[in-house]
Amino acid sequence: MDEKTRCEWATEYQEYIPYHDGEWGQPVHDDRKLFEMLTMSCTQAGLSWITILRKRENYRQAFEQFDVGRIAAYDDTKIEELMQNEGIIRNRRKINAVITNAKAFRQIQDEFGSFDTYLWGFVDGRPIDDLHGRQEDVPARTELSDRISADLKRRGFKFVGTTVICAFMHTVGLMNGHTRHCFCRAKME
Repeated sequence: MDEKTRCEWATEYQEYIPYHDGEWGQPVHDDRKLFEMLTMSCTQAGLSWITILRKRENYRQAFEQFDVGRIAAYDDTKIEELMQNEGIIRNRRKINAVITNAKAFRQIQDEFGSFDTYLWGFVDGRPIDDLHGRQEDVPARTELSDRISADLKRRGFKFVGTTVICAFMHTVGLMNGHTRHCFCRAKME
């Protein structure tokens, strides 16, 4: 029996446990992985995270393992193909946003050398400790998520509101959002 104390959200569904324990909140520096998690966060807008997590492998296949260069070149034929893919969220605005975001992501890579350099520059390369005792105390947005969201929007990204970006920041470890009693907190400190 697993006796570990986790963030409260991580026990809601069985699929959350390996995601929480092995991935969520760990600092990500790989551009492809950052684009994957940004895409998943943007796609989740208005939906539950479990819905997106359960479709993750389908997204990886549909979007060619999140190859930004290939996605940036998608045309109307590819969009229609994606609209027929029952394994992903078939929302035209969200599919178009993935393509738009891939183009903007590449521009950031060109300007900064990598999306990683751009993103982690907001926190001087070190995760922010977002210590909270209970899940309900974790904010849905912060001043930093406001700034990153505004900058991404200025650069042409879609579905990157401050709440989406705050969740993304926790997901990729920009902020250590594990609650005070979670066993993963110590791994991130």
